[in-house]
Amino acid sequence: MLVLGHGARRLHVSAAYRAKAQVSMSRFEPTSFINYEKLHSNVNIVRKRLNRPLTLSEKIVYGHLDDPHNQEIDRGRTYLRLRPDRVAMQDATAQMAMLQFISSGLPKVAVPSTIHCDHLIEAQIGGVKDLARAKEVNQEVYNFLSSAGAKYGVGFWKPGSGIIHQIILENYAYPGVMLIGTDSHTPNGGGLGSICIGVGGADAVDVMAGIPWELKCPKVIGVKLTGTLSGWTSPKDVILKVAGILTVKGGTGAIVEYHGPGVDSISCTGMATICNMGAEIGATTSVFPYNHRMRTYLEKTGRGEIAALSDEYSDLLVPDEGCEYDQIIELNLDELKPHINGPFTPDLAHPVSKVGAEAEKNGWPLEVKVGLIGSCTNSSYEDMGRAVSVAKQALDKGLKCKAQFTVTPGSEQIRATIERDGYSKILGDVGGVVLANACGPCIGQWDRRDIKKGDKNTIVTSFNRNFTARNDANPATHAFVTSPEIVTALAIAGTLNFNPETDYLTAPNGEKFKLQPPSADELPKRDFDPGQDTYQHPPADGTSLRVDVSPQSNRLQLLEPFDKWSGNDLEDLLVLIKVKGKCTTDHISAAGPWLKFRGHLDNISNNMLIGAVNSENDAINKIKNHLTGEYGGVPDVARHYKANGVSWVAVGDDNYGEGSSREHAALEPRHLGGRAIIVKSFARIHETNLKKQGLLPLTFANPSDYDKILPDDKISIRGLKTFAPGKPLTAVVKHSDGSEDTLELNHTFNETQIEWFKAGSALNRMKELQH
Repeated sequence: MLVLGHGARRLHVSAAYRAKAQVSMSRFEPTSFINYEKLHSNVNIVRKRLNRPLTLSEKIVYGHLDDPHNQEIDRGRTYLRLRPDRVAMQDATAQMAMLQFISSGLPKVAVPSTIHCDHLIEAQIGGVKDLARAKEVNQEVYNFLSSAGAKYGVGFWKPGSGIIHQIILENYAYPGVMLIGTDSHTPNGGGLGSICIGVGGADAVDVMAGIPWELKCPKVIGVKLTGTLSGWTSPKDVILKVAGILTVKGGTGAIVEYHGPGVDSISCTGMATICNMGAEIGATTSVFPYNHRMRTYLEKTGRGEIAALSDEYSDLLVPDEGCEYDQIIELNLDELKPHINGPFTPDLAHPVSKVGAEAEKNGWPLEVKVGLIGSCTNSSYEDMGRAVSVAKQALDKGLKCKAQFTVTPGSEQIRATIERDGYSKILGDVGGVVLANACGPCIGQWDRRDIKKGDKNTIVTSFNRNFTARNDANPATHAFVTSPEIVTALAIAGTLNFNPETDYLTAPNGEKFKLQPPSADELPKRDFDPGQDTYQHPPADGTSLRVDVSPQSNRLQLLEPFDKWSGNDLEDLLVLIKVKGKCTTDHISAAGPWLKFRGHLDNISNNMLIGAVNSENDAINKIKNHLTGEYGGVPDVARHYKANGVSWVAVGDDNYGEGSSREHAALEPRHLGGRAIIVKSFARIHETNLKKQGLLPLTFANPSDYDKILPDDKISIRGLKTFAPGKPLTAVVKHSDGSEDTLELNHTFNETQIEWFKAGSALNRMKELQH
């Protein structure tokens, strides 16, 4: 039962949908709710206080304030204390989140929460066999998550259910809700008018513990859409274009809010695609205003009553007239062309018509080895339909894909529906292999065997992220991101140098033909087939249940509290590594084969910074141990320092920690003896994750001071006894020749976060406050 405002008004998911779905009501959690009257009241309080019109994102964010009467609100400056409606965790991050929640000592989660098993399934052969293998290989982890969910009141979506963000869109996102998820692509839910924000596991623990959650008051970037999407241009092209404009850090600290008459030409799942990939520009989240496309999607997914209530409160779910944005971008969809971004970074934007020439100029391989469609970004019914539209045209002329071709359905519901409607057969006939309903190759869970590591090659995907080695662990793979229909066309053509708008294909009989622009139903005419029921609802009372973690396990490890701050300045810290250039969370804590250790902090720490480039020698995972004078791997040297009681710092470049929300990139340096990370600038989620674990994320007041740090320096961080918000710290850098530099270091800590540092971690501080 969903309780949605109007006091006693109770909202039941329709019995007809339930019967049709052949699943129990347990999928729709009885504790899920949003109180529109409360949201409305809070928004009115804030609007009167600020005395100005509000953007949509401000309405939803400020509508969830813990104290709307007294909260200081200043976009880009103050920290907001918020009460999100629910939490979602994927299986790779849920392990550490649940281990932290267990160590908090609390008996049950305070808000509706779910775990989604999507990250640990490796793509090898095909969906059925890969899923069976994953269940066997990951049995210990799945049992832990299932039993922990049952004990602490967390819903559990079993392996095979689908990708967390697609499940949220189908079941839990709706206009005006605020959800936090332990995955950077949580903003996908913005396609349903939700504020969905990616966080680390420690943030999720705060919300699950019933503690107000902190977020720096976001700025708001407005993207005004005019015109209409048509032809080969898709919703993906909107965000590919925006990524090219804003770059991978242009959205940092801001919510991207789409508005304008062009919005109505985009389907609900298309809006979700755009919001999903907003993570690639560093945005806090992205959101679209409530419209008839969202209403239709809610109705088709069995939530017509929510749609009716959203209609009633529609003024809450769109921006106020006259509201102001911190920055405005205008896009005319009539003029927008199909795009393809890459390689190696998601903001290198090219029109499809020009990417072939760019590839030739830059020496990128033209041959497309593999085309991959699906993922959390582009696996909707409409996405699959548009890919099928292209595939069918090729089949009708006797053509199949020249490249390998893989298909990842976003959820069990999508898989079952595309199978029923014949889409899967067409995609298979053109050469496609349907993989499991999981993340798979998008996050590096791909047992790729068609090339050797080091072989230079090109792949095109409908995914969101294309950092070096992300998909297949091969740093020579040139990965490009585009729409599913363009992926399909390029897989058929077998080359980057193909523009489906103008170029011809040759049929086996020699006939030249052009692909026509794809067309597809936005939603299935016969409604969705929900497939198998893969949801486990937690029991009403799980207090008597046990969650076992074997001390001998190499995949799960109970957490020990980190040490508290000594009360003194940090003296003579060694420089573990000075990182050169782009350093994403993939570089700091690699995924792929390392995913199996996400519940074992000591084991996964063996991947710390093994992908980062050492500025001293331009090498990867080769740094000097300044206690022995020998070179070794980054984790090995860190462990040696820790064993000898020596603390260290890491030094980095711009936008350090961009990419995934994985908090292991913060837990590992803390576990291996790190005290501070000093960089030119941070990505939002990573900076918060570092603070949560008791580390000091600091930035050079003068970015050129990065150049003054040498590998054999010793750094003392002074000013901690008077550590205060807005007050810089000082680094005294002692060089091996006896000279010193004194540098100013900025930070963004507030009073609460300083308490985390003093206690040793946010979790330690939570325990202190319980006593």
